[in-house]
Order: sequence, then structure tokens, then C-alpha cells
Amino acid sequence: MKKKNFSDLFFFSLILPVILIVIWELACRQGMVNTTILPSPGRILGSLVRQITGGGLQKNIAASLRRVLFGYSAGAVLGIVLGTLMGLFPPFEKSMRFLIEILRPVPIIAWVPVLILWSGIGERSKIIVIAIGTFWSVLINVMDGIRHVDKKYIEVSTLFMKSRMNVIMKVVLPAASPGIFTGLRIGVGTAWISVIGAEMIAASSGLGFFISYSRELAQPANMLVGVFTIGVIGWAINRFLRFAESRLLRWNVNA
Repeated sequence: MKKKNFSDLFFFSLILPVILIVIWELACRQGMVNTTILPSPGRILGSLVRQITGGGLQKNIAASLRRVLFGYSAGAVLGIVLGTLMGLFPPFEKSMRFLIEILRPVPIIAWVPVLILWSGIGERSKIIVIAIGTFWSVLINVMDGIRHVDKKYIEVSTLFMKSRMNVIMKVVLPAASPGIFTGLRIGVGTAWISVIGAEMIAASSGLGFFISYSRELAQPANMLVGVFTIGVIGWAINRFLRFAESRLLRWNVNA
């Protein structure tokens, strides 16, 4: 029954996009849309096929995914470690609060010129930008997740467990894990925003470069291929994290 409900939900979620694509295609064929600015879905599909058969799209996807993998991993690990420490130790959180409130509102794109100056236009600057973007999302959600662990769990577990480390590893972190996963999912979206922004400014490969280069060549169909590819990959990663969350947190009815 659950599988059938999922299939029904997936089917109904496709109805609106299909209707919009049909209306878009008809509007282009009737001359109601300037196709030099907004190409028809059929033309975009043709560009997608050409990019795939030529291998260019796969090359740019691989470059972006590689950067996201390294940057996201670094930012997520740092966010989990620091968020855990700040959630567990209020004095440490207070000492860090001013610094975080100053740095957190800085847009990711503002760091790009600074990091290029410090690290050059190579891979390092892009990976650091992605790590920064991921870090804040994970940090805030991990910290809030640990803060909101029910105090009764900690009090009861303290009575039966000997060490504080046992309480942290077996009670606090599992109870905060829904918040940790929320931070990881939000971090993926931020990581993609960061890598595309960085690649548009300084890169010779990647989906951000592909979109920017297509704009310079006045190829809107290729630009939209890049845009929709980012959306599809982001959707797939989010689905993977939700699947992992549902498997790892079977006890959480909301997972």
C-alpha cells in the first residue's frame, strides 16, 4: 500500500510540469514567445542530446561533482564537530557567538574574490567556497538539534551510564540526528549554489562555467540545459539523503 501511495504521489507530481512544458512548447510554435531568448523545450532537448553525445555535459558534471564532494565533505565534518561542541558546552558557544553572527551573514559569493586572492584561481579556492557555504547550514542545525534534546533523556541516561562520553554518543547525538540530517540536506543545496557561483567567476570546467560560457556564445538552449541539469542533480542528491535518513533513523516517525 505504501509503495502504491508513493507511485501515485510521484505520478501526480509530474502532471503540473508536463502541462507547463506542453503550454511552453505550444506558445513557442505559435510565435507567442521570443525563442532567441527562451528556446522551446524541443530545442532544449536537442541541445541536451548533443551535449551528451559529445561528452561535454558529462565532463562538466564530473568537474562540479568532484568539487562539491570535497568541499561539502570538509564543510559538513567541520560543521558537525563545531556544532556539537557548541551545543554541548554553552560557555564555548557564547565565546563563539559574536564571531559567528559577524561572519554568517556574509554572502558566499563575496568570499570568491577574497579566496582567489589568497589561494589563486585553482581548485583550492572553489573547494573552500563550497566548504564555507556548507559549514554554516550544518553548524546551525547541529547546534540547534543538540540544544533541543529532551533533558529527561540526559537525566535518565546519566543515572545508568558511567561516563559523559557514553551519554553523548548513545543518547545526545542519536536524539539530535534528525537536526543533523536536516543540516546536511540544506548544506547540499548551499554547496551547489556555491560551486556554480565560483565556477561562473573563475573556472574552465564545471556546470557554472558551462552556463556562463553558453551565455557568452549566445546559446540559451545550452544555458537552460545547464540550469535544468543542476536541478536534477540537486533533486537526486536530496532524495539520496532522505533515503539514507529513513534507513538510519528508523525510530524517527518523521524521517
